[in-house]
Amino acid sequence: MRLRVEFTTEPFDLDEVPPHAVAARETVQAAPLDAVDVGPFGNTAEGGAEAVLEAVDRLLRSSLTAGATRISLQVSVLGEGEA
Repeated sequence: MRLRVEFTTEPFDLDEVPPHAVAARETVQAAPLDAVDVGPFGNTAEGGAEAVLEAVDRLLRSSLTAGATRISLQVSVLGEGEA
């Protein structure tokens, strides 16, 4: 099974990237995922179910430790041929 996770961390800071956003970005970029897209207001990552679920666990822990006050995420199961 393949999964896609979409996430944002808060609070937002338009002047510089907050530590919790850096932690989230570094976590997904270091994970063994097939695709990672990091943007200023939303992020996505795709991969096998186990890799995505492990990355989500690490993302939640690292972002909260780095000062996130809210993490919004959505996990979707990808269908055949969907990427």
